[in-house]
Amino acid sequence: MRLVESGGGLVQTGGSLRLSCAASGFAFSAFRMSWYRQRPGEGREVVATITMSGDKTDYANSVKGRFTISRDNVENGVFLQMNNLKPEDTAVYYCNTAIPFNYWGQGTQVTVSS
Repeated sequence: MRLVESGGGLVQTGGSLRLSCAASGFAFSAFRMSWYRQRPGEGREVVATITMSGDKTDYANSVKGRFTISRDNVENGVFLQMNNLKPEDTAVYYCNTAIPFNYWGQGTQVTVSS
């Protein structure tokens, strides 16, 4: 399997970014997908999850109302629209299945300046 995250960058507080994840090597549409993040010095945490069909989503309280997860089962992609970014959103962001495989992509760095 392969997971390739992209779209990170440096933004100011209140800015927006859209992360993308290209998935391959497994039956993408048969899995719930999640975005995770790892802040400096902390463990990895789940940020958002989307069902196989994309009809339901779930978010960590810290990002609810600001982030939106979506997916494209034709192109095997999962996305994270991040609005009103805060310095505490600074982290490396990863995508994976909701029950994660023992494989992680390289992630994409998001840095929010105050």
